[in-house]
Amino acid sequence: TQGTIFPAPNFNPIMDAQLLGGALQGICCEKDVLIEILTQRCNSQRLLIAEAYRDMYSRDLITDLKENLSHHFKEVMVGLMYPPASYDAHELWHALKGVDKEEKCLIDILASRSNMEIFQMKEAYLMQYNTDLQQDIDSETSGHFRDTLMNLAQGTRMEGYADPSTAAQDAMILWEACQQKTGENKNMLQMILCNRSPQQLWMVFQEFQNISGQDIVDAINECYDGYFQELLVAIVLCIRDKPSYFAYRLYNAIHDFGFHNKTVIRILIARSEIDLMNIRQRYKERYGKSLFHDIKHFASGHYESALLAICAGDTEDY
Repeated sequence: TQGTIFPAPNFNPIMDAQLLGGALQGICCEKDVLIEILTQRCNSQRLLIAEAYRDMYSRDLITDLKENLSHHFKEVMVGLMYPPASYDAHELWHALKGVDKEEKCLIDILASRSNMEIFQMKEAYLMQYNTDLQQDIDSETSGHFRDTLMNLAQGTRMEGYADPSTAAQDAMILWEACQQKTGENKNMLQMILCNRSPQQLWMVFQEFQNISGQDIVDAINECYDGYFQELLVAIVLCIRDKPSYFAYRLYNAIHDFGFHNKTVIRILIARSEIDLMNIRQRYKERYGKSLFHDIKHFASGHYESALLAICAGDTEDY
């Protein structure tokens, strides 16, 4: 694990709940206390704090955070309180059912999660919204983009299996799909990318380069467009190096969209205990400035403090 948030030593959920209660129920909300506690405890510890808070005050911590906070700072603090699968489910539901459909959120989550993570996310989605994730994808998206999302949402990617003898065959199918672009070819393309194991796809991508003299990402970008193309590229990039993919998404969210808050918040929270340290390293290597520096430049106030605490920058990152 190369995250930025770890279990706090000498953890005392009752004391933390007491401090949060004082911070939330005083005359003015003490936001620094919220940041200090909620960004410095791992998710399982935060869930224990929420239990202690309920026992102590007969109130729900998430409800109190929503009532006392506002804007993007509220999104960060509330987001930290969801278990990972529930947070993914929450983000997917809003991406599908919100005022503005967020296809890039669907891409980020479904292209990057393991079979187990997808299974848990679907269970959480059903429990939280009393509806089936795949049914909602089916009704809210369309075309080959929908078909590929549906395939990923099955969570049936092969694991740990690689067969060199079929890698060239798969690569040839991908190459033909990039040349001919018929419906059948597109189906074969997404079937291979969604169902082969990561180890198998590594070999397929190498064979593709040998056959075509072209990197598969360049070929996809040349041959397809729209969200279907973005989803295919995301799958390839996540297979190759997930931290690099998320570094790229964060850079775009910060620089191309005038700071797309939802994307920045979602990635920092979702990856904080998995690979956010690796993402930070890739970000600095690729873009010259640290993630910490860029967040500090674009965000402000307690919202900035919360993001920076999750990002956990070093002195040289200023």
